[in-house]
Amino acid sequence: MTTRSARRTVRTARSAGLVALAAAAALSLTACGGSKDAAAGPGVTVAAAHAAPSGTKAGAGSPAGLRNETPLSLRAGASAGTAKGSSPVRTQTLPDGSKAVIYRLGAQHYRAKIVNRGAVLATLEANGRDAGLDANDMFIVLTLDGRVHSWMGGGHQGPGTFRLAGGWKAEVTKLGELRYRARIIGHDGVAATMETHQHDAGLDANGIFIVLSDGGVISAHA
Repeated sequence: MTTRSARRTVRTARSAGLVALAAAAALSLTACGGSKDAAAGPGVTVAAAHAAPSGTKAGAGSPAGLRNETPLSLRAGASAGTAKGSSPVRTQTLPDGSKAVIYRLGAQHYRAKIVNRGAVLATLEANGRDAGLDANDMFIVLTLDGRVHSWMGGGHQGPGTFRLAGGWKAEVTKLGELRYRARIIGHDGVAATMETHQHDAGLDANGIFIVLSDGGVISAHA
């Protein structure tokens, strides 16, 4: 309980700092939302700059058709630009009252700006893979076909083995500072592996949405 409370305090402080940064720098900084690592898709834009690691692994798991998650990169800037001339395809209200403004940038390529009171707090980008974010215990998955699924709470603090929605099981291990790995296990064994490296990871597991945070928290929702 003490570890969980400390983690929530750190995330709350980080969220507060992010709001202040967005207010001070909105429209003045533009993140390179389209840039990506050679092996990993683009991810989420927030306040600090980090390189995106390699992509996630997938196994011959169950059920069939399971998608890999999009690795998330953290880049400088309070806001992220969209493709020139693009317009939102829709706006979706999230559980905490903020909004996801969703843009279509191409085939299986979508961007969602998380906006609160006119300030862009974060940007998720799914480019051929899903993207995810733990925004202070509000979990968000942006799928490669432009859907946004979000929910509050329900997180399990790793390391450990946890039962998730939809009959999935997650084995979460700590690899290092802000680096965790979760093996997503179904009836036929390991179906996918999610890995964080100073970023969060998201996954649409056949309609069960999973986020693994860089602090080792995993949450799933149908």
